[in-house]
Amino acid sequence: MEARVSSSLGLPSPNPHEISISTSLSDFPSLLTHFPPFASTTSVKWPRPNPKPQPLKSLPLLDRALIGAAAGGLAGAFTYVCLLPLDTIKTKMQTKGAAQIYKNALDAVVKTFQSSGLLGFYSGISAVIVGSTASSAVYFGTCEFGKSFLGKLENFPAVLIPPTAGAMGNVASSAIMVPKELITQRMQAGAKGRSWQVLVEILQNDGVMGLYAGYSATLLRNLPAGVLSYSSFEYLKAAVLQKTEKNNLEPVQSVLCGALAGAISASLTTPLDVVKTRLMTQVRGEGVNKVAAVMYDGVSSTVKQILKEEGWVGLTRGMGPRVLHSACFSALGYFAFETARLGILREYLRRKELRERETQVSVSTA
Repeated sequence: MEARVSSSLGLPSPNPHEISISTSLSDFPSLLTHFPPFASTTSVKWPRPNPKPQPLKSLPLLDRALIGAAAGGLAGAFTYVCLLPLDTIKTKMQTKGAAQIYKNALDAVVKTFQSSGLLGFYSGISAVIVGSTASSAVYFGTCEFGKSFLGKLENFPAVLIPPTAGAMGNVASSAIMVPKELITQRMQAGAKGRSWQVLVEILQNDGVMGLYAGYSATLLRNLPAGVLSYSSFEYLKAAVLQKTEKNNLEPVQSVLCGALAGAISASLTTPLDVVKTRLMTQVRGEGVNKVAAVMYDGVSSTVKQILKEEGWVGLTRGMGPRVLHSACFSALGYFAFETARLGILREYLRRKELRERETQVSVSTA
């Protein structure tokens, strides 16, 4: 039973027969140059049912993690850029005093367009590209490492591997994600200048630790959100693969599983996201706007102040845009990740086969 669950989750069996694959880690950067990211779904040939074990399961631990990191970096940059406008509206709705500025999400869209045009929806895009690529690479690389490592532990329950791997990925990636989100949300809330200018201003006013304002709230949000999203997707994926008896999800299946997982996660963790946004968008001295200039001391005091001034409704600010954003983000993200990982894996195996042939020719001619 456990072997079947492990197989459906894309994990090694409790007592796997490891296939030794020797490859140079220096080949990984060049693999990406041969992989056209995010090509049309018609150009991706998804594998059909195969009685042989999946190639990914037989890879060494570090190689599997590196493939996951490369695919995650590509998927993260693509997804974050596509959905930045929704994230901008969500941030504006959650900022202190938003209820006095915007009637609803549509009003926020109209006023953002009137004041800044289309570029107003892409504030902080450079920080998003750099930060999302790095944080997504660390996140998915760590998740793949965790799945592979935990899957080799005979006594570790297979059903707990997805949430544990998701938690590991979130803890590792938050160190990069928090400064990226801080800069992006300051710009979305009204800070002037480019991303690097906002970064310099934060360092001048608050020092290096200023880049981690809201770090505890981010972890408080990301851990349950990450566990819910990653676990939901892995469980849904396992159920679909068991039903279809295939090795990989079809594109539409990746999109649907990802969207459902993202919606579940976002709806349950919106209060944590509101607290995190309030901590990140506060500024010292004169605020970027008067309603956002209030100072919060920490997570507990932020929650108390929100409940005191706005009631329980205050903790649900921006839920609509956030659920929509998270569903779209997870749908695009998991689809892009699965597609990128499959493409990189195929190039990896193709190069490995070529090296083996060259070795055989060299031996036969020697």
